[in-house]
Parts: sequence; C-alpha cells; structure tokens
Amino acid sequence: MEEVKNEEWNRAHEPQFKPENKKVVAGILGILFGGLGIHKFILGYTTEGIIQILLSVITCGIVGSFIGLIEGIIYLTKTDEEFYHIYQENKKGWF
Repeated sequence: MEEVKNEEWNRAHEPQFKPENKKVVAGILGILFGGLGIHKFILGYTTEGIIQILLSVITCGIVGSFIGLIEGIIYLTKTDEEFYHIYQENKKGWF
C-alpha cells in the first residue's frame, strides 16, 4: 500500500489568535449602555468610564450616549486582532 502523503493544506488548523478578546461584549454594551461607560470598565479603562458617566450626567445623557454608540460601532467593525492590539494591548482609551 502506498503511504498517505502529508497534505498540510487539507488539515483543519487551530486559530493562531487566542487571547481573551472582549470586542463583542464591549461593542454591544457601548451601543446599548454607552452613556453609563460600562464598555470602558469592561476594557479596564476606569478613568475614561468615570469621565463618560460625568459627561452623561452633565449633558443629560446626550453626549455620553452618543460617544458610547460611536465607540460600540467602531469596536464591532474591527477585526479581532485589530481590536485586541488597539484597545486591550495598547490601551487606546478613546475612539
């Protein structure tokens, strides 16, 4: 019998990227509860979360909610790798 060739291209591969990624959670929370800054706290941005809450209180929720909505959309449109490197590794706090 002939040996089966090692066909690397035909094998299922485990994804190379496996760190904990909070993209979906942060994105959805940013869209739904952006004014409360919950998405900031999920990512570990305590100062930015408090600033977002204060912006919401001062502007009756308008500015804080708008910022959260925009950030949630931005988070969800990034690839997993981009999101992880920008917001979790490099700690980019705003947009």
